[in-house]
Amino acid sequence: MAQAAVQNTTATPVLYVALELSKDTWKLGITLDRVSKAKIRDVRARDLDGLLAEIEAAKKHFNLPENTLVKSCYEAGRDGFWIHRFLLAHGIENVIIDPASIEVDRRSRKVKTDRVDAQKMAQLLARHGDGERVLRVVRVPPLESVDERILPRDLKALKKRREQAANKIQASLFEHGVDLNPRLGSFKDKDFLTALKAARQWDGKRLPPECLRSVKRSWQLYSLLTKQTKELEQRQRQVLREARAEPEKATSAARKAAILSQLRGVGDIGSYVLTTEFFGWRDFDNRSQVGALAGLTGTPFQSGNMGRDQGISKSGNPRVRTLMVELGWLWLRWQPDSRTTKWYHEHVGKGGSRAKRKAIVAVARKLLVEFWHFVEHGVVPTGAVLKTTNAEGSPA
Repeated sequence: MAQAAVQNTTATPVLYVALELSKDTWKLGITLDRVSKAKIRDVRARDLDGLLAEIEAAKKHFNLPENTLVKSCYEAGRDGFWIHRFLLAHGIENVIIDPASIEVDRRSRKVKTDRVDAQKMAQLLARHGDGERVLRVVRVPPLESVDERILPRDLKALKKRREQAANKIQASLFEHGVDLNPRLGSFKDKDFLTALKAARQWDGKRLPPECLRSVKRSWQLYSLLTKQTKELEQRQRQVLREARAEPEKATSAARKAAILSQLRGVGDIGSYVLTTEFFGWRDFDNRSQVGALAGLTGTPFQSGNMGRDQGISKSGNPRVRTLMVELGWLWLRWQPDSRTTKWYHEHVGKGGSRAKRKAIVAVARKLLVEFWHFVEHGVVPTGAVLKTTNAEGSPA
């Protein structure tokens, strides 16, 4: 079958170009087939004119017509999707490769250079062009969807940094026997600084001067992060309010988030993360694809008479996977009469914490499929309760 595929492609030559990206230099691995050693060319990073010039030069080198089909690839990474969009705009069929899908030599020591990587990727791309399943291709989201993900991701990052600042304040004060938690109450700058000034060590002495300065700096950072967090939360609520009021004008992710937040136990933050990261721009054909993309499906290991399960694959979006486990616990609390909650209690019974941890992953997988049916087909999860709406039409 592979030989037949090669013979079919030789009738209409295809130029394969693999891009090995780095900060300063891009290495191009160029070949016509899966057998020949790839020709290597260097291009200055982000030199798009130079990239196109090398492709045209390769066509002349191989005596190919100007309208020859060009297929390219590069590994998913920090460069994102802009190179992909540039190549498509210039008539080049590009795919972005999941780096984890590239086969690796299992010897303890192996040659690893950008040149070797470019040559290997070019050969794999040619095999992929012949129809072999040697690569996993990353699906590229629309530019609008990429932009929408910034808000929930920034919000999570701000909360993490704020927690770090609060922990630093507490740790600095605990060192001297002072228990002053910046998270408790509604501290304002003046109130916290007054409490800090009044704080005393075990022997009644004031805190050391450098410790005070350090805590004040951390408090300023904590206050700034708290302010920015509230601004982003307000912006997120505004997006969902607009989506509920005028769904026809809202983006796909915002519209689906407004729908998903109608379920009791699913808040605005969780629904917005799920739709921007998962449901907003992806199309699923079946429930298996939903669970697999989140990395919540099992990973069997079988050899001869030996067989066991290695746990969930964790190959999907970690943000979605983590969030779904959290929503699973919330679902058990706020949707006690749902079919999924009843399944959990029947399955776990009087089991210990280990059984509960394993079962909650199954709950997360089941809920993700039910959420998919709800936002795409309007099917309410069996036994689930929707939130009541307030005067503004928002879930209460």
